[in-house]
Amino acid sequence: MVKILRLIFAIVICQAAGWIGALFTASSVKTWYRALEKPFFTPPAAVFGPVWTLLFLLMGISLYWVWQAAAGPKKKSMIVFGFQWILNVFWSILFFGLRRPGLALLEILVLWVAILATLHAFSQVSKRAAFILIPYFLWVTFAIFLNAGIFFLNRS
Repeated sequence: MVKILRLIFAIVICQAAGWIGALFTASSVKTWYRALEKPFFTPPAAVFGPVWTLLFLLMGISLYWVWQAAAGPKKKSMIVFGFQWILNVFWSILFFGLRRPGLALLEILVLWVAILATLHAFSQVSKRAAFILIPYFLWVTFAIFLNAGIFFLNRS
């Protein structure tokens, strides 16, 4: 029973990043974001919700596997994970809440490094926990290019 509760807790915590981000995103998506010039490779708006929901699910499972691991630097790994989780939430605040794509671009670069640190830390505890974070890393890598494109196309 404890294992199931931990899994649920880990998934809910990770999904909460999306829920918090949505508080800042919702008001801007239909107005400010829609009016921005976007790079040609921008996915349709309907793609973002399902992709982030899946990525947060994978993050929750990954966090659970580290939490349940018998050995390794679990506490350090979970602290690194928490730091990147905060950065993930903060990006939505900067980009959509404050409508500052330039600051969000700088912040997402820090997030990218924090995700790399999380991958490394998790790999010390559970290889599979690190492995299922690779889609998250790849999506944030793509998001850097998307954020940069939006910033440079809308600088004036």
